Amino acid sequence: MVRLPPPKERGKLSLEEVLWRRRSVREYSEEPITLEEFSQILWSAQGITSPEGYRTAPSAGALYPLEVYAHATRVKGLEVGIYHYLPHEHGVELIKRGDFSREIFDLALWQYQVLEASVILVFCAVPERTTRKYGERGIRYILNEVGHSAQNVCLQATALGLGSVVIGAFDDRRLRELIGTGHEPLYIMTIGRPR
Repeated sequence: MVRLPPPKERGKLSLEEVLWRRRSVREYSEEPITLEEFSQILWSAQGITSPEGYRTAPSAGALYPLEVYAHATRVKGLEVGIYHYLPHEHGVELIKRGDFSREIFDLALWQYQVLEASVILVFCAVPERTTRKYGERGIRYILNEVGHSAQNVCLQATALGLGSVVIGAFDDRRLRELIGTGHEPLYIMTIGRPR
């Protein structure tokens, strides 16, 4: 496991400034992002914000069905590969070594930003964590949660001077197989330094 730098609680921009500046960014430079920026991005997605274990995004019944994976292509100090974010440790575990951006590009229906991104996030779900309590209604709650989590990342990326865009079009089965966990993929997000 790789422990990440602790997340910062205060940024340089106000929430209002970040909201004004947030845009979908699909073109990234080759300049890598820092480990601190990578840490802040993952924390914004599902980081722990209280001693009780509550996180940055609301979750029905505090059941937290989301699992976040990151394909780190260009992150200073981090080996290229697919990582799983561990919120309680604020760290990542390496799932697969190597550059899989070309495979993700293919299964994400050839969206070019995948090839340029420093980080490709994949938001997945373990539906039973929520449906066990809420039945079929739990699926809606999971979809709400991934939206909250992805918006946090969009805003955090903007606050850091990074660009991001969300991708909903991809081959679910192939993405699930690539990650190799069996978790249901819901969303892809690319992040990098704007060109």
